Order: sequence, then structure tokens, then C-alpha cells
Amino acid sequence: MRFTRARDLLAVGLGSVLVVYLLLTLFYSSLPRLPTFAGITLVLIGAVEAVLGSSIRARVRGRDQRHVIPRELALLAARAVALAKASSLLGVIMLGAWLAVLLYVSPHRGDFDAAAGDQVTSLIGIACAVLLVVAALWLEHCCRAPEDPDSDEDRNDHDD
Repeated sequence: MRFTRARDLLAVGLGSVLVVYLLLTLFYSSLPRLPTFAGITLVLIGAVEAVLGSSIRARVRGRDQRHVIPRELALLAARAVALAKASSLLGVIMLGAWLAVLLYVSPHRGDFDAAAGDQVTSLIGIACAVLLVVAALWLEHCCRAPEDPDSDEDRNDHDD
């Protein structure tokens, strides 16, 4: 399994912006007003992942003295990486969706009654989605195996 690359997230996010913007141009006038704090769930998921990341990082680096068998730690880290990858994708999809809402409603604030409220909602959603992506990438980073300090010396010896 590869770690998440920024270009993959960027491609998914841009695709999300395009699809949601197109849907909004077709259906926005028939949609109900968006709930102001619709994106808060993303922050809750991100908070759980940030705590999980800190816990895994402590275990991987040996600071947590719980008796965890390395095999169990590897399995936990693999599951956490899968969660982090899924969450980062969810986060960029939602970031793209909220950006599309913002791009659509900003010029239409006078055309639709709900547009001004949806603009605030989209800003909150953008912030929440960014927090989820950051937390997911942090969790993924925490699951990386620490570098072996002797490995740099070994590489330098072989370069001569």
C-alpha cells in the first residue's frame, strides 16, 4: 500500500468541485437551505483520528510501555493507514463539494434567499473538511515506521 500523495488528493478534489458545481447549476433552486453546521461531523472524525495518530505514534516510537506485540502493532497501523486514506479522500471530496457550493452561491446571494446562509455554511464546511484532511494525513504519517539511525550510515558506506 502506498502512502497518500498530494496529486491524488488534488485530482479527486478538483473532480468533486466540477461534479458538485454542475449539479448545483441544475438543481440549486429546488434544494432546501443547507444546515449551518453540516460539516461538523468531519471535525469529529478528524479529532478521533488525531488522537489515534498520537497514540500510534507513541507506540511506534516506543514511548508507550503497554505490552503490544509488534505483529499486533503492525496490524493496528495497517488498519489505521486504511482509515486515514479513506478519510483523506472523504475530506477532499467534501472540500471540493463545499468549495463548489461557495463558488456557486457567492455570486447568487441576491437571487436565492438561502444563498447567503449557504455561503456561511460552505465556509464552515470548508474549514471542517480541511481539518479532516490534515488529521487523516497526520494519522497516516504516525503509522510510518521510524527510520533506523544506522541505515543512513550503511548507505553512506556503500556509496564509496
